[in-house]
Amino acid sequence: MAIILGIDPGSRVTGYGVIETQGSNQTYVDSGCIRTKDKASLAEKLLEIHSGVVELISRYKPDEFAIEKIFMARSADSALKLGHARGVALLAAASGELPIYEYEARKVKQAVVGKGSASKEQVQHMVQTLLKIPGKPQSDAADALAIAICHINTQHNLVRMAGANQFRRGRLVNNDL
Repeated sequence: MAIILGIDPGSRVTGYGVIETQGSNQTYVDSGCIRTKDKASLAEKLLEIHSGVVELISRYKPDEFAIEKIFMARSADSALKLGHARGVALLAAASGELPIYEYEARKVKQAVVGKGSASKEQVQHMVQTLLKIPGKPQSDAADALAIAICHINTQHNLVRMAGANQFRRGRLVNNDL
């Protein structure tokens, strides 16, 4: 059993998602958003994000931390603010001595929806369906849950491939089975 904390960083809204995984079973634990105050300075917002992630780590005691890799934002200013938010979330995970995994947005969408250009609504719907959540998760929380799902699937596939001895007609084959 492992608990995964997924983070979708943002300077105004940082989404989080917590999933418990046992083998190939994934169970929804919690999700939500760390919302910073609109009138706060950048430094105050970063402190709020850091404190929020530290509190999540303390509450859920995750085994692994997955976060979205930075992408090119609409402007340099947006990219810098996103980078700062991402940095304080990474600092919180590193301070908690968690293994950190990073995933590109397109890879996350591909893993959850099957299409790297999926819309936010498609990600929300698939996260709700895959984790059997009764209501639609908030958009940023759904993205964080999708990051956690992508991480679980990636790690599961790496373990499966490590046990394979060879390829046969494009398929992995484990001769030990």
